[in-house]
Amino acid sequence: MRKKWISIICAVIIMVCTIITPAYAAGIFLPEESNTKQAESTDLIEAPSGILMEAQTGTVVYQKDADTRRSPASITKIMTLILIFDALDKGSLKMNDTVTTSAHAKSMGGSQVFLEEGEIQTVETLIKCIVIASGNDASVAMAEHICGSEQEFVRHMNERAEGLGMKNTHFEDCCGLTESPDHYTTARDIAIMSRELITKYPQIINYSTIWMENITHVTKQGTKEFGLSNTNRLLKMPVNFQVTGLKTGSTSIAKYCLSATAKKDGVELIAAIMAAPDYKVRFQDAVALLNYGYGNCRLYRDEAPPELPKIQVLGGVRDFVKAGYREGFSFLGLHGEDFSAIEKELQLEGPVEAPVGEGDVFGYLVYTLDGEELGRVAVTAEESVERAGFPDCLKKVWGLFFTPTPAC
Repeated sequence: MRKKWISIICAVIIMVCTIITPAYAAGIFLPEESNTKQAESTDLIEAPSGILMEAQTGTVVYQKDADTRRSPASITKIMTLILIFDALDKGSLKMNDTVTTSAHAKSMGGSQVFLEEGEIQTVETLIKCIVIASGNDASVAMAEHICGSEQEFVRHMNERAEGLGMKNTHFEDCCGLTESPDHYTTARDIAIMSRELITKYPQIINYSTIWMENITHVTKQGTKEFGLSNTNRLLKMPVNFQVTGLKTGSTSIAKYCLSATAKKDGVELIAAIMAAPDYKVRFQDAVALLNYGYGNCRLYRDEAPPELPKIQVLGGVRDFVKAGYREGFSFLGLHGEDFSAIEKELQLEGPVEAPVGEGDVFGYLVYTLDGEELGRVAVTAEESVERAGFPDCLKKVWGLFFTPTPAC
C-alpha cells in the first residue's frame, strides 16, 4: 500500500513539472523581478548612446549609455555656435560684421561651403553656413575672427563646456573634423550644450529650420551662387511634432550623430544620438525618442506666481526694498500628475538688516504636490540698500517731525 502511494505522488510531481517547465520557458510564469529587468533592458533606440532631455527644466526623460565618451563629429559646432551667439549677445560681434577667410579656414576638408582665401562674408551668412550646411571652413573662419586663432577659440570652448557642467567633454577643434582621441563628448553633454543654445539663444531656430538657401561667393574668380542644403533630414520627415533643429555629425570614427530638437504643446525636447550605424538609424532613433517623450511628458509652468510684498529693511537708507522672483518655475510631469492640485507656499523672512545687496535671497516660493516638494524659486532683492549713516538717520528724524501738513 505504501509503495502504491509513493508511486502516485511521484507521478503527480512528474506531471506538474512537465506542465510548468515549458510554461516558464515560454515566459508565462516569469517572476515579477524578471519582468522588471526585461522592461529595463528594452531599448527605444538602436544606437549605443542616446538621451532625451526636456529643455525648460533639464529633466532627463530617457537615457542609454549617456556618459560614455565618444567622438561627436560636427555636433562640436553646437559649442562653436554658443560662442558666436555669446559674442553677439555681448555686442562684440554684429550680424552684419564682415569676416575674411584665411588660408587655414579655406584648407578645411569634410563638409564645407568652399570659401576661398581672402573671401569676405558677413557673420550672418557664416552662421547659416555652419547651421545649415555644417561648413567646417565657415566654423574656422568665425573662430579666427572672434578669438584671433582657432586654438584660442577652442580654449574658450572648453572653458564654456566646463562652466555648463559638461564633465566628459574636451574639444580639440571648432568643427569636429579632428580624429584625435582627445576630442570627445557624451550624449548627456550634447543635450546640455544643446539646451544652452536653444534656451539662451532661441533665435537659433531662425537658422536651424532653413531647408535650403543660396549664398553668394565673391572672389577673384568672380561671383557665383552656392546652394546650402540642410543636413538635418528630420525637417522633411512626416512627424507629429515641430522639428526645430539642431545639428548632425558624422565621421568614420564618430559614425552618425544627431542632436534633434522639437516642440509640441509647449514642451521642447532634445534627443541626442551618438554612434548610430548609419544615417537612417540616427533619424529613426531621434523620432523614437521624441515620440516617446511627447507620449509621456506634460509641462507645468506657473504663469501667475503670488504678488510679492516689499521687504522691510532695518537700519538702511530706505525702509523697504523691492523683491522679485529670481526665475520662473516649471515642472515636467511624466506620470499623469494632476497639475491643478499643485500648491504654492510663500516662505519669506521678516525684516532684514541693512546693507542689502541686489540679488540677496529673502526666501522662497515652494511648490508641492500631494505633500511632496516639486521645487522652489528664490525671492531676491531687486535693488541694493546701503546701511544708514548718522546724516541719514537725522534726515529720517527730521522728516518725522517736520513733514509739511497737506493743504486742505
